[in-house]
Amino acid sequence: MENKVNFLQNESELLRDIQSDDRMIDRQTLESIILLAVELAREGREGRKIGTMFVISDSEETLKRSRCLILDPLWNHPESKRNILDSNLRETVKELSQLDGAFIVSREGIVLSACRYINASSEGVNIPLGLGSRHMAAAYITKETNSTTVVVSESSIVRVFNNGDIVAEIIPELWLLRRHGLHIEGAYSLRSSDDVTVASKKSQESED
Repeated sequence: MENKVNFLQNESELLRDIQSDDRMIDRQTLESIILLAVELAREGREGRKIGTMFVISDSEETLKRSRCLILDPLWNHPESKRNILDSNLRETVKELSQLDGAFIVSREGIVLSACRYINASSEGVNIPLGLGSRHMAAAYITKETNSTTVVVSESSIVRVFNNGDIVAEIIPELWLLRRHGLHIEGAYSLRSSDDVTVASKKSQESED
């Protein structure tokens, strides 16, 4: 619990290097989703590890390229009840994360749909060996649309994708970094607080 509180207090500083400005996502929305993803990575659900994905921004195009696997559990609920900052909604998302499929979130932080299958292709998408279909879908949808994805791996690592590439990896426990290493290509920055480490890909401007 103490580590979680410390992460909450330091999240903006830890996450500030993550690239998202070109996607016009509300910064609070992105940070709230990453925090939720880290909670899922750490805690799992009902004693088991959870893998899920959040697709943020460019919602119209993302919805066109996906379909519901079941009757959408969030359909027709008031927008005020579907804001990612709402604590009740966050608990609902944690429960729904046990089901297959992605969450579609507007740039303002409204969860529009859940349990969606992303119609993804591997053509033109290169992801590191060892990452599966969820990461392939995350890379594809960000390459084809102006969205950002946040992926929770069942290995408890959180990854952020932009334009088909991994732009950040959030490792909620230090021992995971030693076991799995990083998949970011190119130069990156590292920020740490307690057991949380955030690796963020540097922009070309930063590298120059």
